Amino acid sequence: MAWDEAELAPVVLVTGPEALLAERTVDRLIGLARERDAAVEVTRIDGSAYAAGELVLATSPSLFAEDRLIVVENVEKGTDELITDAIRYVGAPESDVVLILRHGGGQRGKKLLDTVKQAGCPVIACEAMKRDADKATFATQELRRAGRRMDARAVRALVDAVGSDLRELAAACGQLIADTTGVIGVEVVERYYGGRIEATGFRVADAAVAGSSGEAVSLLRHALATGVDPVPLVAALAARLRMLAKVSTVRGRGAGAERDLGLAPWQIDRTRKELAHWTPETLAEAITAVAQADAEVKGASRDPQFAVERAVLRIARAAAQRG
Repeated sequence: MAWDEAELAPVVLVTGPEALLAERTVDRLIGLARERDAAVEVTRIDGSAYAAGELVLATSPSLFAEDRLIVVENVEKGTDELITDAIRYVGAPESDVVLILRHGGGQRGKKLLDTVKQAGCPVIACEAMKRDADKATFATQELRRAGRRMDARAVRALVDAVGSDLRELAAACGQLIADTTGVIGVEVVERYYGGRIEATGFRVADAAVAGSSGEAVSLLRHALATGVDPVPLVAALAARLRMLAKVSTVRGRGAGAERDLGLAPWQIDRTRKELAHWTPETLAEAITAVAQADAEVKGASRDPQFAVERAVLRIARAAAQRG
């Protein structure tokens, strides 16, 4: 269950390492509890410092009969007493209490997690977002919840700029929502965050694959000047060319074959458009250039920076042939 689908229940498990989503889940549940009873009593317990009997005390019937919501944090660091008390409680929860168990991941407390799941309690998974496609989906949903829209290029630019941390990405979406109107385009994102978009290997690769040799070399030299190692730059070039090759092998075989590639829809759409400017021959030429650069930056050349720049120029030149 996603964080924005969480509903009140006697026991709710919020699991996974992504702190922002976990916080949002807990905040949503507290909000729902207060909608149901404005006088709900909210108690927070640190599982790593838990003492025997705390949960029993927190869930005992209230003198004034108000609803209660208890958030147990750091269950993954919980004491043995917490695990014992929580397992016992899950077997017979109180009807006027919402117990939220926040587990950040790992094997500690697995017996409790299994007990919660076997009892049929709702589980909210807050997994870390590592793929750019997942971050792009997150940003799109942030805008959609606010009744706003951002075009695909703008989403990608935003993820490039601030996508290393989900909390920062959410804050950037909030700023754009507050400061702009209408559909958010790439120009707006560049105006706000262009200075933070690093000249990474992926941006170098994008420019090279598009045939923009001047831009690709400029980005490459900036990346090298700021300390980026040639090896990951070549790896980024290879990854982009592999994507072109993968999509080219299923071209004309339908959407089902494309889905099997394991790429995000926006990646497939972009790559399909880029392939209009490539032939099997020019793609093979570019792959050969990267293979040579890969050997050179790993010891076969005394000037790895020159090796990667030559590969970038060869890729851009192959793309510019336009088949």
